[in-house]
Amino acid sequence: MNERLFGTDGIRGVANEHPMTADMALRLGRAAGHVFRRGDRPHTILIGKDTRQSGYMFENALTAGLCSMGVNVLLVGPLPTPGVSYIMRSLRTDAAIMISASHNPFQYNGIKFFGPDGFKLDDKLEAEIEALVMGNEIDHFKPAPDGIGWARRIDDAAGRYIEFAKASFPRDLRLDGLRIVVDCAHGAAYKVAPNALAELGAEIIPVGVNPNGININHRCGSVHPEEMRATVIRERADLGVAFDGDGDRVVMADNDGRLLDGNALLAVLARDLLERGALTHDTLATTIMANGGLQRAIAPWNAQIAWTKVGDRHVVETMREHGLVLGGESSGHIVLLEHNTTGDALITALQVLAAMLRKAQGLSVLGSAYQPLPEAHRTVPLNGRAKPEKDVLDQISERAMEELGGKGRIVLRPSGTEPIVRVMVQHDDGRVAEQLTERIANEIAALGELAVKEG
Repeated sequence: MNERLFGTDGIRGVANEHPMTADMALRLGRAAGHVFRRGDRPHTILIGKDTRQSGYMFENALTAGLCSMGVNVLLVGPLPTPGVSYIMRSLRTDAAIMISASHNPFQYNGIKFFGPDGFKLDDKLEAEIEALVMGNEIDHFKPAPDGIGWARRIDDAAGRYIEFAKASFPRDLRLDGLRIVVDCAHGAAYKVAPNALAELGAEIIPVGVNPNGININHRCGSVHPEEMRATVIRERADLGVAFDGDGDRVVMADNDGRLLDGNALLAVLARDLLERGALTHDTLATTIMANGGLQRAIAPWNAQIAWTKVGDRHVVETMREHGLVLGGESSGHIVLLEHNTTGDALITALQVLAAMLRKAQGLSVLGSAYQPLPEAHRTVPLNGRAKPEKDVLDQISERAMEELGGKGRIVLRPSGTEPIVRVMVQHDDGRVAEQLTERIANEIAALGELAVKEG
């Protein structure tokens, strides 16, 4: 098998183009139905989706594939990815499927799986599903007519998730008196997020809550938070919250419209947990692309960062391996394992709000504890050449770190999906970061006479 279907977060592509076709979804449903079967008992798989128009096509194709393998299907409709993970655990289904391309435009869609434990699949299970999809083995697995699965809808899934998210918020606190701009990116959180926050007492100023199938993430949400920030200032709100299309990423803004990205939110949450003695091992997990300002924000407690490869799955794997409760990415994909098995934007926002209320401080004060290091980026295309060996990149990085005197951060990362090498340098002096980034990129390019692009 020469083709890889699964990327860093499931399968993703332009809807109605390979691999995101109805035919492929049908085969994925059949493959998943086979892989998740355990014995002769009845099996059930949950399917959720965001608000993309193409979601109907994939929902029906996956359902057909699963039912044709004798697996029953529960459909929850538009629901954030973390809600799908929670509902599947609540209903004790054998697996769950989320149809979403997260923060991407509506033209894209994706399919990602959760195993019986509510966590995303490991490489082994993904490879097993992939092999069945690309081969013909499952063509021979067909139950008798009386063994075909059924499908039905769960009408109260949104309400169940709202109650689950609210339960993560301290029972002795309420949001009365807070005016919050809530930007749902016309995505999966368009009902649950405003309703959950309003039920806790907040006055909601909604943005991006009118999905039409094609406006998801369009000039709104966590990737485009400009309207959310402007609305905070215009409406004189206390803060703003912006979700992405499937509700697993969040960024926030204080009352002045200053943006708090994933690094800043991790800093706020980590400091709150440290003050309460609740950050296990005084350590949080984040990827190598996180900003060094995060380390400085938690330095007063001598707290540490467990650095991981890029991708929320690697963050979660590290958290589970070391018993950590907090992890995430700069994008705002933040995982609080005490509450959910995957990034949960609504619960993240609620925990930040709880920290504000406990300390009786605004988000501008809490967020000021995080000061990002200036950083510079370059992209080095490989132009058909082999990726530089790891030890070669390590030597380049070590020489550059010696030049910085150990002050700052350097990341040299060959992409796992594109023929490029990414260069990132962080330093207190932005000019130093820019100059060193340029020099490192040229040194890598010289290894194979490659070109360097701004990135």
